[in-house]
Amino acid sequence: MTESNTGRNLELKENPLSSQNMRKIILIVFITTAFGQIRYPVDSLLVSSEISIFRKVAILPVAGWQRISYNTNLFNCQFYPSCSNYGAKAIIDHGIILGCAVAADRIIRCNPGAFRYHVESQAFFKDEDGRLIDLVEPRIYQLSNKSPIVAAGLSIVPGLGRIYAGRPYDGLFSFMTLSLSGNAAYMAINQKRPYAGPFFTAVFIIAYLGEIYGGWRSAKFYQTASSSELE
Repeated sequence: MTESNTGRNLELKENPLSSQNMRKIILIVFITTAFGQIRYPVDSLLVSSEISIFRKVAILPVAGWQRISYNTNLFNCQFYPSCSNYGAKAIIDHGIILGCAVAADRIIRCNPGAFRYHVESQAFFKDEDGRLIDLVEPRIYQLSNKSPIVAAGLSIVPGLGRIYAGRPYDGLFSFMTLSLSGNAAYMAINQKRPYAGPFFTAVFIIAYLGEIYGGWRSAKFYQTASSSELE
């Protein structure tokens, strides 16, 4: 056996992110979450008998994330419900594919322009902490003068549908998100990386679906109030 082959075999044996190790990690997280004490919001969904095992597996990353975000002020979300709870509910209500797309749209909208857009649309704030109320099933605050269908069609070009809907910050962030995830997927596939390639490709596809949905949603539900109403 050559030295290069020996090194490659040792690398494979020692790789902590191998598929076998990843399966063990997922199993451990699932078991400890399902049978442990309910400490975080998503935990209650994981122990529910009314939710399918496939959707529970899909929200496992959310459960893992909440164990980090709920223990530090660095990741306090400006929205209510938080992006993690919003994403989990979207997956439970709409299924894995559409739910992940809905969650991706919210993550893109959780940017520095969110407060301004919320005020301009005269949307509601949570009394207890002032967070921006944004539900999975949205409420129409202002009648739309934009076409959701046109916005969804324009979203084929990342960011364009959101800009058409009057939310350029969201358009910029969606363009950056899709550019980064698309480039990561392209490089991983070209380098023939067996795990990173499919992972980043899935991230890009979900983000792209979320972009089309986000353009539609922005034009339909998130319109700016008139100048007289804002005064």
